[in-house]
Amino acid sequence: MESEKATNETLVSEAEANQEPTLQQNSQLDEEEEEEDVEDKVGGDEIGISKSTSLDQKEILSALEVVERDSVAIADSFTSLFASLRLALSEVTSTSVDHMRCFSDAAGRLQECALDAATKGNRYINSCLRLNEEIKGMDSLATQLKILRKNVDTLDSAVNRLLRLP
Repeated sequence: MESEKATNETLVSEAEANQEPTLQQNSQLDEEEEEEDVEDKVGGDEIGISKSTSLDQKEILSALEVVERDSVAIADSFTSLFASLRLALSEVTSTSVDHMRCFSDAAGRLQECALDAATKGNRYINSCLRLNEEIKGMDSLATQLKILRKNVDTLDSAVNRLLRLP
């Protein structure tokens, strides 16, 4: 049994073994002292019974101490784990904020470029409309030119007839 206790206690580091006793450990020590006092006062047959009972209780108490130390070690591990998780979450949050800023900047630039493109597109459309109006004016000018040409041809014919007169 002593070897079992030794192997169970190896789970706990020396630093934890040197810690101040807890309230539970203090009360257990008080109970052990009371049991020893009772054993000293009791006679022969009862001593054998109480010693076996007291050994069982000591084993239980030592097992409880090992469990308590292991629980403290587990609690420390969880504390460390949660601290690591908190740090990782903080880093992820910081990275997310950086990405959101970058996205916001990119969206702002895209909006500026879209507005600039829309402005240039409107200028192009307005230029096309002006050109269309000018071309409509060209139709009437072309008609006037046709009429003028016809008149010039008529005039030329008349001049040619006059010049051919014998």
